[in-house]
Amino acid sequence: MSTATSKGTNKGMSTVKCLVWDLDDTLWDGVVLEGDDPEPVPAAVATLNALDERGILHAVASRGEHEVAAAHLRRHGLDDLFTVLEVGWGAKSAAVRRIAETLGIGLDTLAFVDNDPVERAEVAAELPMVRCYPAELAGQLPEREEFRPPFVTAESRQRRTLYRVEADRRAAQDDHTGPATDFLTSLDLTLTLRPATPDDLARAHELTVRTHQLNTTGWSADMAELRRLCARDDHEVLVASLTDRFGPYGTVGLAISETDATRSVLKLLLMSCRVTSRGVGAVLLDHLVRRALAAGRRPMAEFVPTEVNRIMLVTLRFAGFEVVDRDGDRLLLEQRNEPSARTGHVRVVTP
Repeated sequence: MSTATSKGTNKGMSTVKCLVWDLDDTLWDGVVLEGDDPEPVPAAVATLNALDERGILHAVASRGEHEVAAAHLRRHGLDDLFTVLEVGWGAKSAAVRRIAETLGIGLDTLAFVDNDPVERAEVAAELPMVRCYPAELAGQLPEREEFRPPFVTAESRQRRTLYRVEADRRAAQDDHTGPATDFLTSLDLTLTLRPATPDDLARAHELTVRTHQLNTTGWSADMAELRRLCARDDHEVLVASLTDRFGPYGTVGLAISETDATRSVLKLLLMSCRVTSRGVGAVLLDHLVRRALAAGRRPMAEFVPTEVNRIMLVTLRFAGFEVVDRDGDRLLLEQRNEPSARTGHVRVVTP
């Protein structure tokens, strides 16, 4: 089989966020547990490095013994390129699903490469949204459209590091024995909110393309539109970055508001799925509400339902927003009630 599994390619050509690798006879020629000392395939290593530079993550879903596979990756200097290692004897589809859950990304943004057509067929049958490729195509994947993000930013080049820091946070959370709220407080979260600059526009556009669940309207703003909005007096484009005691999360949020003398209408609010568990979306929304009220404007927001963004409507409702108008699927909400969400665990900084 020399092409991607048809079930994968029929699901659209959204950019892949993570490529999941089989190891034996795929990343290297040979089987480690059978006593081989296989060398990594040069074309596969080139793909690892090329996609890493574009901010595409790598993970492993392979059969074998975890420590043996990890040691072989370390020996060849490849271990740092992989964010998640799922090595064992269970179904590959289950391993791929766990990888998506660990990374907090949708299954439709994963791809899988394996030399065994039976393994690829099993993943394709259980997870039809995952694109599957044979090992002989591994060296050609960087040339394919789905592995070419529209923009490569400085932040996307650091994505692997950001996810590794997140793994340290998860380990600390697993070791925490008190209430979850105490752990959040212990993180010393700081949200920095500032007007977008030209240097921020590529990352802002990347967020609109990559973020679906935590996106109030599903709008994918292009660079030209963002630049135009930044230049308008009646619009405000803000970017949000997050840090904690472990380090930076990077730029994780975007808020676009249209303002006049009496209203501030939130046209787009989105947060990276990586910070879902931090409650940062509610903090950002609370700050925008207070900012509007301080300027004598009524805080309002638009919401357009998609297949996956209902959580953002819940966030708006918990922040005291009520629906005041409908235009087809588009809802207009106004902040009228006292917010229910807890926001004191995050410090907000504005320049």
